Amino acid sequence: MSVATYTKTGTKATTAAKLDKAIFDLEVNNHELIKQAYLAHLSNRRIANARTLKRGEVSGGGKKPWAQKGTGRARVGSIRSPLWRGGGITFGPTGNENFTHKLTPGAKNQAVRQALTLSNASGKLIVIEDIDAKIAKTKQMVDLLSKLGANGSVLIVVDNKDSVITLATRNLKNVKVTQGTYLNVFDILNADNIVITTAGLKTVSAWLNKAEKAAAAAESTKA
Repeated sequence: MSVATYTKTGTKATTAAKLDKAIFDLEVNNHELIKQAYLAHLSNRRIANARTLKRGEVSGGGKKPWAQKGTGRARVGSIRSPLWRGGGITFGPTGNENFTHKLTPGAKNQAVRQALTLSNASGKLIVIEDIDAKIAKTKQMVDLLSKLGANGSVLIVVDNKDSVITLATRNLKNVKVTQGTYLNVFDILNADNIVITTAGLKTVSAWLNKAEKAAAAAESTKA
């Protein structure tokens, strides 16, 4: 299968790039795997910053508020009891929580393939022969993306992320550049358009096919 391809100046190329059917034309009949990969990405980015103080960590409360007996009130040992306002927190977050969620390499691989298939089916995929090495200005990158029809949130996939393309895109809040070997379901699904170079396309295909073979070999070893 092929997809419309553009030159590095943004004009339509005479030769269309060919896509790997095993990556961009799968039958996606179950979205649960994509959901798991998406949520796993968010979970693995989460940092346990929340932390509350326990009873022994709250300042004050060293003196018993009133006598144990004779006042007619309930006995209290400290004003920093979790039952009191300003006291310690029972079973609160400690900052040591582990939110990571693991998927098998084969599941990750398949999830990325399915996400790319959905993006291709919805017309998000734009292939460009190459990005001109002279484009180091933000305005030049904006003009190129406009010619390609890449609007909204744009994911640019290259084979090698160099300083030139980084300089051209770092001030564009809706544009993200990634290497083909770092593709993930989160970035793919959140992009309105995916601009991928022909070299990046080969990198993605080689990476996913190699990872699939490695995962299959690992599974056969376990069996």
